[in-house]
Amino acid sequence: MPELEESPASFLDAERTTAAASGGEPGHAVPQAGEPADAPKKGDVRIHDFRNPMLLSPGELRKLRAHQEEFVQSAASRLSIHLGLEFSLKLTGVKTMAYQKLAEGWGHPAHLTLFKMEPLRGVSILEISSQLGLCMVDRLMGGPGHVLPTDQEMSEIEKVLLEQSVQLLLDEWCGRWSNVRELEPVILGYESNDGFIQTTPPETIMLVVSMEAGFGGCRGQIQMGFPCVAVDPLIRRFCKGAATTANPTPPARPPPAAAWKWNTCFDDVCVPVTAEWEGLEMTARQILALKVGDVLPLDSQRAQHINVRVADSLQFQGRPGTLAGQWAVELTQAVNR
Repeated sequence: MPELEESPASFLDAERTTAAASGGEPGHAVPQAGEPADAPKKGDVRIHDFRNPMLLSPGELRKLRAHQEEFVQSAASRLSIHLGLEFSLKLTGVKTMAYQKLAEGWGHPAHLTLFKMEPLRGVSILEISSQLGLCMVDRLMGGPGHVLPTDQEMSEIEKVLLEQSVQLLLDEWCGRWSNVRELEPVILGYESNDGFIQTTPPETIMLVVSMEAGFGGCRGQIQMGFPCVAVDPLIRRFCKGAATTANPTPPARPPPAAAWKWNTCFDDVCVPVTAEWEGLEMTARQILALKVGDVLPLDSQRAQHINVRVADSLQFQGRPGTLAGQWAVELTQAVNR
């Protein structure tokens, strides 16, 4: 019985099916088992670094970067008020990397703050370059905000003084997520050497927010590192817009002076308090003629008004009296400055 020949249409359908199954194009030869495959073209090869994975899509990364730009601008304003000098902050990067690679970029020494964001799990790290931190401390102590470069670590007193600025940064960062979830930063401690930090395994993937900071003639780096496993649900929810509202969230306002928590490290610090009278004037010749036993007349009206200074700063006014057999001053009003 003569064999039937396949029609041209059936032959083309078979070729398309074979090409589709192999990922090729019709008309091209399909390599069989055991035959070497064609080398990929140079333009088709993309390099992927598995040690530095990007856990966020490009769209999520753009939204997160815009969110962090708002944080940086608001933090710069609050630090300028806190230091009494224009403080600039510029966002230089938002990316993910392994903790080991993050630690390799820290200065030696560096000021490292370990903190948690309740109720999230994991320990995060804030790095401030040592030189920048020392300049900020100098400014907080009334100086110009400039110190000579040094390799020495910060003292305990300098760390305590810088803690207010650190707390301000952490409060501002957590406040930016209030429309997604309420976060409360808790400072756990400080380190100057990453070798002593045992809270984070080297392979832990961290979300790193890098900033370039400066004021006056001082420049330095500030980096915030968060475990991705802790902040990933937070970022996903933010990027999906699950908690966004029609009206944008206004920038967080600086807390009033009464909202600052008292630092117990200053409990035993002695501060001089001075009570003085005003209105007594003498010539230089009269002052030179003063000797033990002389009596200085005081105006009876002015004697009832005493200025009380705290560390050379006029704070109160009062009137004299006695208490339990000792001289005393009753504070009558505070001095508005």
